[in-house]
Amino acid sequence: MADAPKPKEKSKISSARRLGLKIRLLTVAGQMLEVETEEKKREREEALAERVPPLKLSGLSVDELMDLCKDLHRKIDVVDEERYDVGLKVTKTDKECHELGLKIIELQSKFKKPSLKKVKISAEMMLSVLLGSKHKETIDFKSNLKTVKKAEEKKEEVTDWRQNVDAMSGMEGRKKMFDA
Repeated sequence: MADAPKPKEKSKISSARRLGLKIRLLTVAGQMLEVETEEKKREREEALAERVPPLKLSGLSVDELMDLCKDLHRKIDVVDEERYDVGLKVTKTDKECHELGLKIIELQSKFKKPSLKKVKISAEMMLSVLLGSKHKETIDFKSNLKTVKKAEEKKEEVTDWRQNVDAMSGMEGRKKMFDA
């Protein structure tokens, strides 16, 4: 009897009351959202006013204006480097989050990869499985392998060096060297 489904109980709140509560919740949430956006704007303006004081350009000479411009350019370069570094960190963390999300999906999925077992099978068995009834002859793969013959190295005969010097001496020897 534990498997029998229970009948749905009717809610104690009427549908009109539920709809009214829902509308009130949405209006309150909308008001809270507006207050939050205004607060963020105010905080942003305060932070900008604190970090970037207003420029006083009146009464400055050309040299002072050039120094001010150079100083502003240096500050812009520093801010650009920080923005680039933060951007790289954000993209790296986004990539990691995406990879972790994929791992979570993989872990939660019902499909599990079966564990593969090592199977020892001979070449004959593999051919019979692949070719089926066409495989009739037995093939000895080891006998069909090519054999590599090592070439014997030619060793030069050791002769007496004095005879070689005598043969190469004089004009005859030099001529032999050029002819060879």
